[in-house]
Amino acid sequence: MAARNTGLAITLALLAVLCSFQALALLRAPAAWMPAAITVKLAPGEAIALGQHELAAPQSDRNHLSLRRDALDGWMLRNLSATRQVILLRDGGEQRMGSTALQAGQRFQIDSALFEVRAADAGSITFARDGHEWRYDGAVLYRDGHQQANCPESHVAAKLLSLWNRAMPGVLTIARPLSFGGNLYCDNRLGLAQVTPGAAQLARSNGGLQLSAGNPDGDRAALLVHSAGSQIDLRKQEASLAGVNAIVVGHTRFQLNADGGQLTLHPSRHVSLFSAPDLKLPERVTWQWQQRTLWEGGQSTATWIGLAASMACMAAALAFSAFRHGGTAMLLAAGGVLACGVIALVSQRAGHPPSAACSMLLAACALLLWLALPGRLTLLTAAGVVLLAAGLLSQLELGLGAPESSWLRYYQKSAAMLAIGVGLGGLLRLWAQRQTAHRAHLQQRSIEWLLALFAAVALAALAAQVLWGDETGVFDLQPVELAKLALTALTAHCLALRFSWHAGPQKLSEHGARWLQLIAPALLFLALLGLSLVQVDDFSPLILLLVWSTAMAFAYALAARNRKLGGALIAMVLTAIGAIVYLRCVGTDDLIRWGFYADRFLVWLNPTEHPHTGQQLLLGARAISDGGWLGADHWLGLRSLGMTAGSAVQIPAVQDDFAASFFLNRHGLVGGLLLWVAQAAFLAGIAFTAARAYQAGAAARDFRHAWSGRFRYFALCGGGAFALGHFLLSWGTNLAIFPIMGQPMSFLSAGGSHLLFFLCPLLAFSAISAQSLEGE
Repeated sequence: MAARNTGLAITLALLAVLCSFQALALLRAPAAWMPAAITVKLAPGEAIALGQHELAAPQSDRNHLSLRRDALDGWMLRNLSATRQVILLRDGGEQRMGSTALQAGQRFQIDSALFEVRAADAGSITFARDGHEWRYDGAVLYRDGHQQANCPESHVAAKLLSLWNRAMPGVLTIARPLSFGGNLYCDNRLGLAQVTPGAAQLARSNGGLQLSAGNPDGDRAALLVHSAGSQIDLRKQEASLAGVNAIVVGHTRFQLNADGGQLTLHPSRHVSLFSAPDLKLPERVTWQWQQRTLWEGGQSTATWIGLAASMACMAAALAFSAFRHGGTAMLLAAGGVLACGVIALVSQRAGHPPSAACSMLLAACALLLWLALPGRLTLLTAAGVVLLAAGLLSQLELGLGAPESSWLRYYQKSAAMLAIGVGLGGLLRLWAQRQTAHRAHLQQRSIEWLLALFAAVALAALAAQVLWGDETGVFDLQPVELAKLALTALTAHCLALRFSWHAGPQKLSEHGARWLQLIAPALLFLALLGLSLVQVDDFSPLILLLVWSTAMAFAYALAARNRKLGGALIAMVLTAIGAIVYLRCVGTDDLIRWGFYADRFLVWLNPTEHPHTGQQLLLGARAISDGGWLGADHWLGLRSLGMTAGSAVQIPAVQDDFAASFFLNRHGLVGGLLLWVAQAAFLAGIAFTAARAYQAGAAARDFRHAWSGRFRYFALCGGGAFALGHFLLSWGTNLAIFPIMGQPMSFLSAGGSHLLFFLCPLLAFSAISAQSLEGE
């Protein structure tokens, strides 16, 4: 009992320190201003060029768009950027500047190459040139009725994707743009002599096929559309703002309000921040300043009230824990935290997020609730809570230190996702405790149906990403995180059943069918998951699955006491480590000649020769070097709490893949060592709980208890393997041990889907498993 109380006291002390650092960062954050409204005044016939400076849009070009006031048509807009689009938003949909939907009878011209459109609809287009007829359906390009061959440098994933699109009906194909330019006729490329590759492209967009200017590495090509005696230059396309509600310029959204000779733009989302409300602007442009608010805003009031009620219920539950009503109060507390998380997430999606201070309190209440829930505090739970608090602190520091308003949204989203995950997990833990107390257990058949339903939901989510999403997810979610959890649960179920093999058929001819019955769900799900990864231009998911498969095989070898299998796996891991060291020290052209993500290996082996593609690696290494042992401020980041993030914020994907580089820059290698200790404690906690579950299953005298113990063992091993894979890949990427691979670091990166769909369920399952082991 004393050890338990000591562990709880240490965990609460660490949580209090990390939450205090967040509050201190908010208090020390310097004042920042941004424009609430940008007003442009023009006389008829006048025009003005606006860009990053005038629009406070950090991801726009220096001269991005041209505004002109026409005497007849009113306000007109033209995109001046060669690489970034401007999107016009109307009630009926959106229009991308520099793009158009082609119609039958039109002709389009790319430099001197002229094409005649013979047929066009929302799903396909047919055009001709020089005696050849081309048909494109949004996924596959056909030349004279035949699909083109794969390009010479196409890797395996691209070839599989090509086969999929050719075999599947149109509704199931994966969208791939048609690229014009270059000298090759292959795959979805239409070669044009003396035209830079990628000079123009046809792609699915806004419910149809759109022709637009591409982003070539070389010279830009002229892009003209001829129709009924008129000619439109898409690169110089001008559109009227009549009926336009908003525009998007460089990821910054502007609400529009035109009043005669005055056009007012209200920026939101990605807006530059300034240390003082003073900026020299063109004569016809004026700003209305507003100060960044960290303590008020959005739906903060409703969240404050909900959190106060949840805290009161939590306090009542702890005070009356010995009485019957303690469980009811804790149930209300978990429901309150869940409701507050939903309110915060919906408010953020609606464009009115709660304040940073409100998000801080929401996250703190969620973590406190997780510690207050009934059950013994385990090493896994304690380490998980500390890692969550440390990750939130790092995300808050990044949000406060970045020179634009949108960076705080990562912290606010993580806090909302954490509250939702903890609320749902808390309700599940209370339900499991009640079931255990009443000795009411789900039947084996019901559990299998639930697992099948879980697999179906995960498969449907993966299919949605394949059909309507991209490598960043679908509907702002990452179904792959849910798929990893479902894959682990299915595999754990199959392996748990495998240990009751002796209770099945005894004839050798029947063993093959039993094997398929036991492992087919996991193999099928793994195959479909691999298919969904075809559209991801990154081999990190494959490495992650390899780490998971190896760990699961080793867990099986330990449970089955198969020394040969365990030894073979250890030898394989040592061989892989040796290969990585050899590649890093010596380098090789073999993988490059095979075409296996050659660009990533070239950057990894010698980033200085590829400064553009190696920017992420070089900037990350510079940030780690600047941090040293004690952080960039030489005080483990304590002096820089709430202050500017410096050059580390310029690292691409610093909030996700390179979150560790920012953490080491801010808190130094000493802070990194402390983080590694917490991560090691988390993995050790998973291993301890899994070992206890295996022992309980091995000592059980009936099938249900034996299956339950083994299922928990394999499920915890699978979840821990994925967490280990994330840690290895992320640290390996940030420290240049591995080629750059896009995987978030668990707990530290701003990965909302990873937090909600994987980490929170893993923590809940481990807590329920530890609680059930105590009851048994």
